[in-house]
Amino acid sequence: MFHFTPLLGAQSESPASQSLLELDGGVKILVDVGWDEAFDAQRLEAVEKQVSTVSIILLTHATIEHLGAYAHCCKHIPLFTNIPVYATTPVVNLGRTLLTDLYASTPHAASIIPLSSVSGSPASDASPNLLFEAPTPDDIASYFARINPLKYSQPHQPIASPFSPSLGNLTITAYGAGHTLGGTLWHIQHGMESIVYAADWNQGRENLLPGATLLSGGQEIIEPLQRPTALICSSKGAERGESLLRKDRDATLVSLVRETIAQGGKVLIPTDSSARMLELAFLLNETWREGLDGLHADTYRTARLYMATRSAAASVRYLQSMLEWVEESVRAEAEAAMTKGKGQGDINNPMDWRFIKMLERESGVQQALMRSKPCVLLASDASLEWGFAKQAVQALASDPRNLVILTEEVAAVDPLRKGLGKQLWEAWQTQTRNSSGASGAKIVSADGMTVDFRQASTAALNLDETALYETYAARQRQLHSTLQGDNTLVDPTATDVLDPQDEDESSDSDEEDEDVEHQGRALNLSAQLTQQSQKRNKSGAGALSDAELGVNVLLKGKTTVHDYDVRGKRGREKLFPFVAQRQRGDEFGDAIKPEEYLRAEERDAIEGVDMRDGSAKQNSETAAVGQKRKWGETAGPKGRRGEKQAPGNKRARTEGGKPRAPDDIDAAIARATGERGKRGGAPPTTEEGESDEDEESDYEPDDAVPSGPQKLVYESRTLDLRLRIAHVDFSALHDLRALLMIVPLMRPRKLILISGEESETQRLAAEFRKLRYGREEEGSGMEISTPRVGEVVDASVDTNAWTLKLSRALVKRLTWQNVKGLGVVALTGRLGMGVVSRQNEDEGDTNKKKKLKLSSHGREDETASKELLRPSSSDPNAKELAIPILDLPFPSTTNSSSSSLAANTISRVTQPVHVGDTRLADLRALLRSAGHEALFSGEGTLLIDGSVVVRKSASGKVEIEGVGLAQGFDEVRRAVYGGLALVAGV
Repeated sequence: MFHFTPLLGAQSESPASQSLLELDGGVKILVDVGWDEAFDAQRLEAVEKQVSTVSIILLTHATIEHLGAYAHCCKHIPLFTNIPVYATTPVVNLGRTLLTDLYASTPHAASIIPLSSVSGSPASDASPNLLFEAPTPDDIASYFARINPLKYSQPHQPIASPFSPSLGNLTITAYGAGHTLGGTLWHIQHGMESIVYAADWNQGRENLLPGATLLSGGQEIIEPLQRPTALICSSKGAERGESLLRKDRDATLVSLVRETIAQGGKVLIPTDSSARMLELAFLLNETWREGLDGLHADTYRTARLYMATRSAAASVRYLQSMLEWVEESVRAEAEAAMTKGKGQGDINNPMDWRFIKMLERESGVQQALMRSKPCVLLASDASLEWGFAKQAVQALASDPRNLVILTEEVAAVDPLRKGLGKQLWEAWQTQTRNSSGASGAKIVSADGMTVDFRQASTAALNLDETALYETYAARQRQLHSTLQGDNTLVDPTATDVLDPQDEDESSDSDEEDEDVEHQGRALNLSAQLTQQSQKRNKSGAGALSDAELGVNVLLKGKTTVHDYDVRGKRGREKLFPFVAQRQRGDEFGDAIKPEEYLRAEERDAIEGVDMRDGSAKQNSETAAVGQKRKWGETAGPKGRRGEKQAPGNKRARTEGGKPRAPDDIDAAIARATGERGKRGGAPPTTEEGESDEDEESDYEPDDAVPSGPQKLVYESRTLDLRLRIAHVDFSALHDLRALLMIVPLMRPRKLILISGEESETQRLAAEFRKLRYGREEEGSGMEISTPRVGEVVDASVDTNAWTLKLSRALVKRLTWQNVKGLGVVALTGRLGMGVVSRQNEDEGDTNKKKKLKLSSHGREDETASKELLRPSSSDPNAKELAIPILDLPFPSTTNSSSSSLAANTISRVTQPVHVGDTRLADLRALLRSAGHEALFSGEGTLLIDGSVVVRKSASGKVEIEGVGLAQGFDEVRRAVYGGLALVAGV
């Protein structure tokens, strides 16, 4: 059984991709957790409903369309982090940098909480736009650290989630998909189902990225991907024209860049922040390397290259550690450059990106765009909705010399409004459609065009919004704790039974007296409470219901409650909410406070504060004698407590708990040191020979991290454009020609089209139907399905399978052989019709008997075959169900002569067969252990002792050839047959 359900991205303008595969035995596989630039949490409701039954999760590409919602689901969907996730190493690393850049660039990525989830009523026009709590960089790192990395062509049997049934013999294998570094085609094998999930693949290789590993050598599909029972393929690109060759595409982009910077203009190339940006950066870096010695050396020497994303350095660092995933020629050149010795001359290292400067701060992007010299800016993101590219368009809009190069089609993800990128894309499409002229890249002018866009920011909540948010947070804690099977986190007010004045005093005693079982839970609970919720609970129950209060309903309920059911409760829920206030002391009695015994001169020495005055509160910057410091604080001079260091910012300083602006000396040091050496080597010099590095400073004070709940505030703006727009297709996706060539070679039994707009999907389905009807004589017909979002497709290979029974006599003669965990047997039998008699359930007969009526030898029970369910002639209340039964080919009651004749006839028809698959790598290791010399001499060819050749074709056929009187030929043949199971006929 195999059912497929697209959760997102089927016949839709949204490029997001989410798919659910349901296999036999209740096994569910979620492929991709994609999102789009709308960041709408309501589009993830289908995933949230299926989480409790999902077995494993597979990720295909490190793009927002395929894993943009992964961190959000890990943080806000209960049980999501319990599901094992599998992806290739580049998808894990680049996905981490992508989401880190996303959440650091825009508050909209955190997503708006649906008003129905907050108030329990349908959403209204007066939505407060409350934001989910955004995952921190540490959270994102921990989420991606949970992903199990895989290599290409590595069959793997995954581990199921705790709430999933057994996976049985499920095997997943990743194959290269091109398009992005580490992009994956998934092959899923489960029983008789062989499923290939191919979303967003590219067969052609690029400068840095290899192509999809679909073909083996010539025009044959690699063996594991041949004849799948179901092929799930994206329909993107079905309406796009034939893609340019890689050399023509690169030359077009380079010519546009060179012409623009030669005229003194600036070039903006918006793209994603990790996967496709690496390909573009590699191409431009190589262009600058070669151009400095060519005809246009002065042009390249004047302009600068920038890579603007908040995780640029991390992406490049990950790339340099994943050379085995890049294109073969690039890998070989980089390895040769890294292993060269002194005196061997200069060898170009393609991984040395010394011509590209990384910009990870907004101030750095602003300074780069304010330079009078031309530059090329690779900025995130392609939709111009949330990354540095949106800031760059605003800075470049007023100069007609500037150029924006769109590298892919921009989708409209919000039906109510068009984003900035979509408006530029439609402007280019409209003008190029109405114009006719020379071929090549068409540049259009946006002079006089006005675009509208929104600027997102955050703001603090008012009292009413705070009450709504806290109600939502309490419900979420209730939901999380219930699904996790632990009721200790249900009560968000459990610690409020303590006296606030004695909170510090009781904390130390709790550490000594608290049960070990409850220590971790108490810490988790206290960490979840915010200062606002404490104030609210101090004044009353607030917006919490009795169910949310839990056992505290006895103290803080809206009505008087005298009883509470504690059966089945755990932790704090099983005890009355009362904590005795204990006097703080030590083993000698009451605790002694040293500040009460200070002399007058000692009191004056500590900044004039009288430590004996218990009513006077100590200054937050003053450390009293004997007082403990809080976690994260360091001791300062003169007894002062040191300031907390901001994580990740060694230069952060505070004054009174607030960030302090840098002094002039700090700014001078930052300008002098910069980030030289960490940004890819020395900067190029200008024509006068002076470096312009001092014009740009990467120093920017870290923004204060907002504390507490936030809401999203939009500011509408308009922008007058005078710049130019061009388009060069760098999406690196399959087009109609590639689809019509590759898919028929795979010969899938069923084809399911996803990830495309409605027009693209319908056109591609029509083209495949024409192709199928034209090749009916070749038997290449396939069933085509075009589901919509939420539509279930029954794609089982056993749709027309029939159930039969084996007779007892036949079962006793079966000899099973174990082949890779499967039981295999070859048999020949006679198929007859049996009848099962079933009594009506109304009779209440507990001793129901099944009566098998075998038909006579050599005849078919025509009556049973015509009426599968009929009343029995002996008992009108009983019904007979016809079931086919496979029996011995000859009856045991016949004479010996006829039996021997039948047996001889069957033996001549059914011969023993070899079952299994011979892997040349295993055969090579086996022969080497036996003392033979075994070498690979080409793809699918193994040479043994220089005289015996073992070849394995793409179809799996193994051939053994010997040269002359080859020694060891028999031994090689026995080794080949030894890896197979000999299945004898019955």
